[in-house]
Amino acid sequence: MHTDKIDALALETLLAAAVAAPSIHNTQPWRFGFRLGTRTVTVHADRSRSLALADPVGRALHLSTGSAVFNLRVAAAHLGWQPVTRLLPDPADPDLLATVQLTVPDTTAPDYRTLYAAVARRHSSRMPFTGRPVPERIVADMAAAARAEGARLYVPGIPQTRRLLRVTSAAERRNTENRERTAESRAWIAQPGSSSYGIPFTTTRPLDATGRMPMRDFTGRPPVPGRPRLRFERHAQVALLWTVGDRPRDWLQAGQALERVLLAATAHGVRTSLLHQAMEWPDLREAMRVPATRWCRPQVLIRFGYGPEAKGTGTPRAAARPADRPGSRAVRTPQPGPPDPAAGD
Repeated sequence: MHTDKIDALALETLLAAAVAAPSIHNTQPWRFGFRLGTRTVTVHADRSRSLALADPVGRALHLSTGSAVFNLRVAAAHLGWQPVTRLLPDPADPDLLATVQLTVPDTTAPDYRTLYAAVARRHSSRMPFTGRPVPERIVADMAAAARAEGARLYVPGIPQTRRLLRVTSAAERRNTENRERTAESRAWIAQPGSSSYGIPFTTTRPLDATGRMPMRDFTGRPPVPGRPRLRFERHAQVALLWTVGDRPRDWLQAGQALERVLLAATAHGVRTSLLHQAMEWPDLREAMRVPATRWCRPQVLIRFGYGPEAKGTGTPRAAARPADRPGSRAVRTPQPGPPDPAAGD
């Protein structure tokens, strides 16, 4: 039921959804504020949580924050508000990435409000999938979700899937053989209970015994003793999320599209994981482009399929951090419940 009052419970609902968004290396590079007079949530970049080597221009930071913005919109619609989103609203403040104003709905509530239940269930799976193909109607829903947010989803056949995975594998080799990149990724491996950010050391991160599936190895080489090696699906299903533009606004739109795709998949019982490695090397990102598509700007490769719903603790989430800005009221939220141990975002 809609209410004009924004109370503490409503803010907790909004921001708990926002911080459940995926982020590269689980960096959670965002801050939030609330302008009481205009019922507006502000979303700011936290550049202290950026990746200097893997993301020097901040593309992944914007992608991650865009995902949080979409979750805010979903939670607002669930509460009965009509969210009005503005991206990069202040040219003088490049760290203010978005505002989401909560307005009284005067039309039908946004259709994406039905995705709210999927927000808490969505976690990246690093485990093998069964190999059972996802039906075309579900893939079509995922593609429609990307289009609704101004992006595109390219779902290749087997030959092009192999090409995209080969390029991703080449990027993974570069990352694991580069000492500086390895040091940066290892810095985001957290010991149990030590941090609300990064990938917990105990998170299940098996590698593919056949070497076909380029799952990310945050530890570099040599392999960590005891690291499990499992047989992944032989015929992977992947989708390349891409945009026409390649500027900060486009990255924020791509982040919203990414989360809408992931939530749509989750609502259908489909598991997902992100293969971002090739996007971190300019030449390999270029090689990921859709064939014969002139304006394709690849943003992230999504692996999807059917797999187990793992239980336990995994990638943590921090409470929403306030944005220290004039006119913004600091807001805090409780941490959401325990996520999936196979999670990796």
